[in-house]
Amino acid sequence: TEIYTLSLHDALPILQVFLLVLGFVLLVKGADIFVEGASGIAKKFGIPELVIGLTIVAMGTSAPEAAVSIAGAVKGSADISIGNVLGSNIMNVLVILGLATAIVPIAVKPSTVKIEMPFLILISVVFPLLGAIDGVVGRTDGAVLWVFFIAYLTYLFISAKKKPEPEGENSKPVVLWKAIVMTIIGIPMIVFGSDLAVDSASAIARTFGMSERFIGLTIVALGTSLPELFTSVTAARKGNADIAIGNIVGSNIFNILFVIGTSSLIIPINFASNFIFDAVIAFAAIVITWLCTIKDHKLNRWAGFLLLGCYVAYFAYIVIV
Repeated sequence: TEIYTLSLHDALPILQVFLLVLGFVLLVKGADIFVEGASGIAKKFGIPELVIGLTIVAMGTSAPEAAVSIAGAVKGSADISIGNVLGSNIMNVLVILGLATAIVPIAVKPSTVKIEMPFLILISVVFPLLGAIDGVVGRTDGAVLWVFFIAYLTYLFISAKKKPEPEGENSKPVVLWKAIVMTIIGIPMIVFGSDLAVDSASAIARTFGMSERFIGLTIVALGTSLPELFTSVTAARKGNADIAIGNIVGSNIFNILFVIGTSSLIIPINFASNFIFDAVIAFAAIVITWLCTIKDHKLNRWAGFLLLGCYVAYFAYIVIV
C-alpha cells in the first residue's frame, strides 16, 4: 500500500503538467480558429473588425472571468469576483497588450483613442468608487454598472451601422457557414483550455508550497486571462490589430460592467480595502496605455516594454507584501 501511495503521489505532478500543456494547446489552437472565424464574419457582414473585437471576441475570451466570478457569487464566495476581475484587467493591459505590442506595433483607431479607452477609464473610476463608498458593491451598484453596459452595447451597434466595412476587391472570399462553425468551435476550446490550465497550474503551485494569495493574484488571474493572451497575440501576429486592441479594451469593459454587474445583482459583494490598491493599478494601466496612443494613434514596441515593466514592478510588490 505504501509503495502504491508513493507512486500515485509522484505521478500526480506529472499528470498536472500534462493537463497544463493540454490546456495551452487548446488555447493556442482555439484562439487561432476563433480569430479567423470572427474576422470572417466581420468581413462577410461588413462589420468593422474593431466592433467584432469589442463584442464577440471580448465576451468569448472573458467567459472564464464570468464563470469564475458569477459562480463565486452564487456559492457565497463573492470576494473572488472582484479579485478575479481586477487581477485579470491588470494582466490584460500590462502583460497581454504589452506582450502583443512588443511583438508587433499596433495601430489604434481614432474611435478607440477618443471613445472606448476614455470610457474604460471612466468605469475604472466609477466601479471602485461604488464599492469604496460603503464597502459593498450592492444590487443598486450592479444596476448602475448594467446601465453603463447597455449604453456601451448601444454605442457599438450604432457605430457598426454607421461604418460598414465592405470586403476588399482582392480579399479571399468568406464562406459564412465555415466562419460561424470556426467561431463556435473556438469558444469552447478556449474556455476548456483555460479551465484546464488554471486547475493544473494551481495544483502544481500548491505542490510546491505557494500560498493561496499568491496563486489568486498570479496564476488564477493569468489563467482566466489566457484566452485574451493567445487571442490578442494571434490577432497581432496575423495583422488583425483591431481585434488585438479591441479584445483587450472590450474584455476589460465586459469584466467590469457585465461580470461585476451581474455578480453584484446576484449577491452584494464586499469591497475590501485592499481592493483599492489593485483598482488604482488597473486604472493607471489603462491611462498609461491611452497616453501612449494619443499622439500618433499607435502603440509602439517601447510602449509594450513599458507596460511589461510596470507589471514586473507590480508583481514584485505583491510578492514582497
